[in-house]
Amino acid sequence: MKKRKKDFSEKITHWTGSTKSIIIHTIFFVGIFSLYFFNFSSSDILLILTTVVSLEAIYLAIFIQITINRHSEDLVEVSEDI
Repeated sequence: MKKRKKDFSEKITHWTGSTKSIIIHTIFFVGIFSLYFFNFSSSDILLILTTVVSLEAIYLAIFIQITINRHSEDLVEVSEDI
């Protein structure tokens, strides 16, 4: 179970830094701002956008910290072996 969590967090952090992530986020932002043309108010659009971006930032920070912790543990193990 612990191995699966580590693999998942590393996959998420690796994907976040990929070209696919940039493309998907760009499409998402264009989609959110295009809601204006479907009679959504600017305040509703910004509320949706800031909520989603804030939640994403929280989860990404958690996944990145998990990956950092794992790499720190690996470094301790390597330094003990040396």
